[in-house]
Amino acid sequence: MTATRPSVPDFAAIPVLSVAAVVVVVLTALSGRYGYHRDELYFMVAGQKLDWGYVDQPPLTPLLARVSTEVFGNTPMGLRVVSTLASAITVVVVALIAREFGSSRRGQLLAAVCAAVSGFLLGVGHLVSTATYDLLAWMLICLFAVKLLRTGDGRWWLALGLTAGVALENKYLVVLPIGALLLALLIVGPRGVLRSWWLLAGIAVAGVVALPNVLWQFQHDWPQLTVAGGISEDDGTENRIMFIPLQLLQLSPFLIPVWVVGFRRLWQLPWARSVALAYPVLCLAVLAVGGKSYYALPLLLVLVAAGAEQVLSWSRRAVAAGLVLTAVTSAVFTLPVLPASAVDFVIPINKEQGEQIGWPLMADTVAAEWNRIPTDQRSAATIFTGNYGEAGALRRYGPALGLPPAYSGHMSFADWDRPPDTQTGPVLLVEIERSPAFEAQFRGCEQVATIDNIVSNDEDGAALVRCDSPAEPWSTLWPKLRRYY
Repeated sequence: MTATRPSVPDFAAIPVLSVAAVVVVVLTALSGRYGYHRDELYFMVAGQKLDWGYVDQPPLTPLLARVSTEVFGNTPMGLRVVSTLASAITVVVVALIAREFGSSRRGQLLAAVCAAVSGFLLGVGHLVSTATYDLLAWMLICLFAVKLLRTGDGRWWLALGLTAGVALENKYLVVLPIGALLLALLIVGPRGVLRSWWLLAGIAVAGVVALPNVLWQFQHDWPQLTVAGGISEDDGTENRIMFIPLQLLQLSPFLIPVWVVGFRRLWQLPWARSVALAYPVLCLAVLAVGGKSYYALPLLLVLVAAGAEQVLSWSRRAVAAGLVLTAVTSAVFTLPVLPASAVDFVIPINKEQGEQIGWPLMADTVAAEWNRIPTDQRSAATIFTGNYGEAGALRRYGPALGLPPAYSGHMSFADWDRPPDTQTGPVLLVEIERSPAFEAQFRGCEQVATIDNIVSNDEDGAALVRCDSPAEPWSTLWPKLRRYY
């Protein structure tokens, strides 16, 4: 076991908590602009159908979406309260990590500010997503791992294991940073922390907490592996090509010097060298599986925390200018500060901005075509959408427009509801692009409208197609309509 390290500096509680409070104020003030993101619309429906798992994710994010809307209201602002608080806590944890590396109160404050203005934290903090809670979990895991390495106290494995278990109930990606850190420990040490019964205890705690979802996945033939394989197959090449550019851009290009200095600083500390090495190891793992670039971004915040103290010796004007530029660019590209009509400007960099706009317009278009179906046919008519965002939007806005529940074969929507076989009447299809193979499952299909959104997002230009009826009973048709990605 490693020797006990010197004690850490005092925690800059008031300055750091003040930065976190500013993050809460900013995110709250902007949370009601634009509208729900497509994933949020899906999470809200999933939260109404709570289970120990879904085909594409564990249960934590839908549960938190349910809690937030039940307590604070079913509005974009109400939905995002818990996400906002999670991001503010993340800022505090980054400062605590800086403290573990010996940063003074000023260094801790700078680390908190860097995290608070980073594009990745603001982007995931504005929305409800699995990445939002993943980021907080990863930062906590890193904090406990650094405490373990600094002190040599194996009991930190318990805290690490508990946090990992909870994170596994949100997203399985947490195995990547843990695996990267373990491999880095084997390569550069200190290996003594691995020779401890506390490690086995931490693994046991993680396993017990994660077990309900693991059992659910086992009972349902591991659908999440099918989803992950499909994502990698569809996007793997693009993800690999864009990995390095997005690593440099998504946190902020102005923070590159900070995390480069942080990497060098950790490499010079024998007890922390494995934390530095974990980042390139993680990058190689993400590249190998064709994962998205943001899978590795949380560890960059750890390097930022490590570099903050040395940045204090740089020109104050240069540092201030870099932070201001980071804040401005992060806000423009990740927060809803632009008029909705101007969002096309940022969509090439961050398409998630556009995915928050146009859902009520889509619902209005569907409602207009639904009302053209003869009244005596509507009781046997069905609305079927191509993806969970469209179905979620119609579930959210449809009741006020007199629409029946929309169905979809996408992800877990396929498990929640299926039209009864008595629905033999007209079918309204929402398709991003018309597909003859898909429409072959229905009779007499004709495009009756086009979705016209404010911005160039996925649904802009989508086709609304009216068919006379399903070609087969819905129970027979349903397996053919299922989509995992």
